[in-house]
Amino acid sequence: MHSVGLNAFAADVIEIQANISSGLPGVTISGNVDGSLREAKERVRAAIANSDLQFPATKVTIALAPASLPKVGPGFDLPMAVAVLVAAKKVSTARLDGTVMVGELALDGRLRAVRGVLPLLLAARDAGFARAVVPLGNVAEATLVSGVAVGGASSLSDVLSWMAGDLVLDTVDGDAEETEARAVPDMADVAGQAAARRALEIAAAGAHHLLMTGPPGIGKTMLASRLPGILPPLRIEESLEVTAIHSIAGTLPEHHPLITSPPFVAPHHSAGITALLGGGSGMARPGSVSRAHRGVLFLDECAEMGAKVLDSLRQPLEEGEVRISRRDGTAVYPARFQLVLAANPCPCAPAHDVDCVCTSIQRRRYLGKLSGPLMDRIDLRVRMEPPSDGTLMTEPGESTETMAARVAAARAAAQERWQSDGWLTNSEVPGSALRQRYRPTAAGLRRIEQALRLGRITARGADRALRVAWSLADLRGADRPDEDDVVAALMYRDRGGHL
Repeated sequence: MHSVGLNAFAADVIEIQANISSGLPGVTISGNVDGSLREAKERVRAAIANSDLQFPATKVTIALAPASLPKVGPGFDLPMAVAVLVAAKKVSTARLDGTVMVGELALDGRLRAVRGVLPLLLAARDAGFARAVVPLGNVAEATLVSGVAVGGASSLSDVLSWMAGDLVLDTVDGDAEETEARAVPDMADVAGQAAARRALEIAAAGAHHLLMTGPPGIGKTMLASRLPGILPPLRIEESLEVTAIHSIAGTLPEHHPLITSPPFVAPHHSAGITALLGGGSGMARPGSVSRAHRGVLFLDECAEMGAKVLDSLRQPLEEGEVRISRRDGTAVYPARFQLVLAANPCPCAPAHDVDCVCTSIQRRRYLGKLSGPLMDRIDLRVRMEPPSDGTLMTEPGESTETMAARVAAARAAAQERWQSDGWLTNSEVPGSALRQRYRPTAAGLRRIEQALRLGRITARGADRALRVAWSLADLRGADRPDEDDVVAALMYRDRGGHL
């Protein structure tokens, strides 16, 4: 009997064996199992008894192999129950060859949905399995995996009837109701703020990180929440990857599992490192940075967060993944997200800067939580000013549809340019390629060298400025960045002018 176990973002096929021998009645489960699996013997015993079958009244040993891999979660309940019944010669084994089973058992024999079915079945398919039996509540997610015949069961009795050839398992959850995709608000709702809208469009074109500062109520959150609307939809590979992460995290919509739009994750400013990066006992669960993979991580009021929490973002920003060490091993989750920060300019945060009562030291300390190394990884910085007279009553700005069309054209140009190297966006291109094979014009390159000599940017900052310059060139349809594109990219990195 086979199942699949989840170890962070990786999944492994698990062989489940059961042995019935003489001795005092009891159940022993071996194979590096966690607490929820040690408790499974009671669920399995009750589910079998309540499915009109008799649990063996002798010594039962269940082994999950390989023993070196940690096994967590209740998803092994169903295959363990089937393994016990096979060992007791109560059911047919004809359909078990090439089949994996996953599911949690209730005491009355019902099957409950479990987390992580998508990555589990992807691993099973890669291992050569052709069929999978899952709880009915996981069918919508399981059928996203091509190449595997999926059957959904509502109870242990259904699975046993299928094994006997008396029942065809469902492939559609009869209780499912189609839900509409999450609506993204329109950019036309934002009045004024042309500079911030332009910065948001550049950020979307190249998947760049962005910092917006300005007084409260000026539109920072409005703009950030509308960013997913101008981003291109996820490609099928990205959709499956993002959906797998949310399946592990338990945040998938119940009846609409495939995530096709870039996710938008906005944790509260009181969130700690564990909530941001992931964690928990045993094997770490994905945090906000992983749930925002291929999407947007928005940190509002970021200056209210702890300095250590903000600095913990430096590694995933640079590497596109997060590594968390816990008792049961090191979990590695993808974390290639687009970071958007929003902050007030000072603690008192008046509507107009002239009304500020903070001292210069207080202002410097407030934004000082955004350390130099973190800010060096932020590509675009924009200072938002209160709208001028009459701006709120004028015609609305460009719509999301109009901006999304320009962003899509810029992304398409970038993908065509980088596809031979395997990069998707300008933000993913390594600095060595930008400096050697994909240089801007000679005049633009001199601007970068001048900024380096004057100490305005670091070597990392130079690479990031070149990436932004490429996004500016893509937005205007140019073959490569010119001097104006490089100058504009350097201005967006000017910390003194924007903080």
